Amino acid sequence: MAYKPFDLTGKVALVTGGNGGIGFGMVEAMAQAGADIVIWGSNPDKNRAAEEKLKPTGVRVLTQVVNVADETAVADGMEAAVAQMGAVHTVVANAGIGGGAKSFSEFPTETYRKVLSVNLDGVFFTFREACKHMVARGGDGQGGSLVAISSLSALDGAARNQAYAATKGALIPMVRAIAVEHARYGVRANVILPGWVATDMTAAAQDNDKFNENVIKRVPMRRWGEPADFGGMAVYLASDASRFHTGDSFLIDGGYGVF
Repeated sequence: MAYKPFDLTGKVALVTGGNGGIGFGMVEAMAQAGADIVIWGSNPDKNRAAEEKLKPTGVRVLTQVVNVADETAVADGMEAAVAQMGAVHTVVANAGIGGGAKSFSEFPTETYRKVLSVNLDGVFFTFREACKHMVARGGDGQGGSLVAISSLSALDGAARNQAYAATKGALIPMVRAIAVEHARYGVRANVILPGWVATDMTAAAQDNDKFNENVIKRVPMRRWGEPADFGGMAVYLASDASRFHTGDSFLIDGGYGVF
């Protein structure tokens, strides 16, 4: 007999940037566990492709074009998602962008502002709207689950990527503060810190022999991470199995950070 707390039937999970990479790896796992899915992505074609891939699971899927850096778009998107799906029980703030420079001294202010607007402001807006909804229906102690996707860069010294590292580091105290304030409403909040994962964002590094030799060979598991490696954690945090687990950070990096 399957362990029933992992069954997500009747729950709705919303994932920003859920049409590819780590986001889709989490979406696919939660759908297979029975959750209905809401995908926020800025590319309509990728949204449709992700929806098509989920058809075999038989769950309801809603895709929305939402720019998480746009405060109004986030508020409208969350309202529409709740209206169409009936509720949203889990929100994964996964949407993010990279953006570095040749050196910190040459870091363009425009790039800095753009990275912050998506990676930090976008999570703030998304979680704020999610909390409004979850608190409003949290009287039964089942308010919901919030999951932020940070990065190993929050802990490492990410040379020439100070803006990205700053946004990912800031997510940890933000989530802890949300967890403490909203626990009384049954709202849990946790952070996942991925290491080196094979996604579109890391495509250039994947094809770089020097990088693979100097970096990936240092990963104790001796490989790149894959989006599917995050599916189990997504199901756990969306499920009743984690109902007493909040304010935590999960480093999923094949052991790189402790080596």
